[in-house]
Amino acid sequence: MPRARRGTNRRDSRKKTLARASGFFLTKSKLHRAAQEAVEKALRYAYIGRRRKKRDFRALWVVRINAACREAGMSYSKFIGGLRSAGINLNRKMLADMAISDEAGFRTLVEKAKAASARAE
Repeated sequence: MPRARRGTNRRDSRKKTLARASGFFLTKSKLHRAAQEAVEKALRYAYIGRRRKKRDFRALWVVRINAACREAGMSYSKFIGGLRSAGINLNRKMLADMAISDEAGFRTLVEKAKAASARAE
C-alpha cells in the first residue's frame, strides 16, 4: 500500500488556528484542540456581532432622530410618515447626522414633513 502524502496541509491548518487564537487565555492559545474550539466559538460570535452592529446603529439613529423631532414638536413616526408622503428619501443615518450637525436643515425637513402629513389627513 502506498504511503499517504499529505504535504503541509495538517501543519498549515494547525498554524492557522493557533495564529487566530493568539492572545487567548492559557491553553486556548497553545493547544490545538482547545484553540480550535475557542476559534470556532469566536467566529460564531463575530458573525452574530456583524449582524447585531447593523441593528444597534439603526436603533441609535432612531433615538437621535426622535430626540431632534421632539425638540421641533413632532413625533418620530409622524416625521417619518410625513417624509414618505412628501417624497423625501433620506436614510436614517443621514437624518441622524443632520439632526446633530445641521439643525436648521433638519428643522426645514420637519416643516416639510408636517405640511405633507397635514395634506395627507
